Amino acid sequence: MTLPLGETLGARSLDDSSTRFCVWAPRFAQLSLRLEETGRLVELDGLGGGYFGATVEDCPAGTRYRYVRDDGATFADPASRSQPDGVHGPSEVVDLASYEWGDGAYRQRPFFEYVMYELHVGTFSRGGTFASALDELDALVELGVTAIEIMPVAQFPGDRNWGYDGVFAFAVQSSYGGARELQRFVDVCHQKELAVILDVVYNHLGPEGNILGEFAPYFNERYQTPWGPALNFDDADSDDVREYYWLNARQWFEGFHIDALRLDAVHAILDTSAIPFLAELSQRSHDLAQVLARRCDLIAESASNDPRVVTPLADDGLGLDAQWNDDFHHALHVCLTGERSSYYVDYTGPSDLARAMNDGFVLQGEYSTFRRRRHGAPSGTIAPERFVVFAQNHDHVGNRPRGDRLSTIIAPAQSTLAAALVVLSANIPLLFMGEEYGEVAPFPYFVDHGDATLVQSIREGRAREFADLANQGELYDPASIDTYDAAVLDHGLRHQGEHQALWDHYQRLIALRRATPALRRSTRAHARAWCEGNVITLERTDESGNVTLFFNLSPSDALAHLAPTTRWRDLLGGERLDVDTPVALVPWGFAVYGEVPS
Repeated sequence: MTLPLGETLGARSLDDSSTRFCVWAPRFAQLSLRLEETGRLVELDGLGGGYFGATVEDCPAGTRYRYVRDDGATFADPASRSQPDGVHGPSEVVDLASYEWGDGAYRQRPFFEYVMYELHVGTFSRGGTFASALDELDALVELGVTAIEIMPVAQFPGDRNWGYDGVFAFAVQSSYGGARELQRFVDVCHQKELAVILDVVYNHLGPEGNILGEFAPYFNERYQTPWGPALNFDDADSDDVREYYWLNARQWFEGFHIDALRLDAVHAILDTSAIPFLAELSQRSHDLAQVLARRCDLIAESASNDPRVVTPLADDGLGLDAQWNDDFHHALHVCLTGERSSYYVDYTGPSDLARAMNDGFVLQGEYSTFRRRRHGAPSGTIAPERFVVFAQNHDHVGNRPRGDRLSTIIAPAQSTLAAALVVLSANIPLLFMGEEYGEVAPFPYFVDHGDATLVQSIREGRAREFADLANQGELYDPASIDTYDAAVLDHGLRHQGEHQALWDHYQRLIALRRATPALRRSTRAHARAWCEGNVITLERTDESGNVTLFFNLSPSDALAHLAPTTRWRDLLGGERLDVDTPVALVPWGFAVYGEVPS
């Protein structure tokens, strides 16, 4: 059975003084609601299928409550919209519908116009809240960013976390400002013509404060993930688990006006059903988009190199709108750093990066040394705009022993080259916060768990993970406030020396992408990349003219050659080239040439 008609999970304000409660709790024979301020108990009605509900008068927004089992044990609401006292405290009634939106004039951009910017709310600004983050939005607009991607905000233990330890999927982290401040953040972004993407975690819950298993079979013990038992998307009672996560997605689209969801690690959503949860989520999101008259996009993080993730439902795919392309990042990282440890072992240099630019995945069924098996499938028919590419993100910075950013381990010329490869690719570019000016603060893993045994386990786990890299320096203590403080950005750097030069460089590249038709949107037929030695050539074509880009991925000078049948103009410097004039590329240099009309 699924949710009874007319109900929704959690606490829903009906008017200024009454609230409707509904909870799925088949593991409870009887269930009551306790209002914390008065101690008033309300017995919930059985609605069938393990659901309980009641309408409670004199229960306005702001009321704190818990559910009470027949043995007296108390629990927060699994679909709580607010946990003002943290994961171990009571839930709070929130009226999402009462927010007065000011984004009525906002119109979504086409997805191919997205220039994404990933940020962690807690470390993006010194204040660590949605409100303090608003102060930096104008600079991002000036830079040319068009979409903000927020790392997960579902309520997690304590005040410090990457966000992937959330245990209340519907509640917005209280230390960031809660639900109302997220609504305001999205509203202001939209008024500045910035789309907002929210990172959500539908593959696991964190270890502390996780109460879902007390209420219902949310977990499937048949499957294990790196974080414990998998969520139950294909076993008995999985219809109701799917409904829980669909309602969560719908909340972000409807109640918070989110433009797109980035789905964390979809390869860890273990599901063998004929219609997988991801396909159902795609269909329902696209149906909701018709109702709302605006897109409700889904972007996957997937390590499977499976083109079905972004293949349309009509073609037997999962129907997601885009996915992160780790292969692009890995190949680029190897080119810039020479590192070949861990998952980088499968990537060799510029030829792999050219393949990622040309085809999407590097590994398309070939043998993976890292995995000790074949990996991936052909992706050459997937449109370039369905791949999100990056030179760094939270994972590939934070999963280094010292959390060091790319700008601190490569030369400035390499940083400018990396920027050009990402921003001027035929894919959707993503920047990680601070990348645009060469932030030097690390982004190490951090937590704020209250369980000392759990904290020690995390410390020991990190030490084991990086045991082979002990020569790279002492690990940050993930539970230390100093680790968190070290990760906070210093936006003032963008006005200083080489940092400002890099910021200006990113701004020019983004402006060039936006202003040049051939650099805006490409099909596979109109974006072709190949490698000769250490030089990658990328040709992007459009009915208005052709653009040729050269990237020298080496510490030596190089020469490249433009098509000899036309005249060319340097799109960054304005200089025109005579036919057959070779292009001189400095070490780690690049060049962009547009065809001069006859």
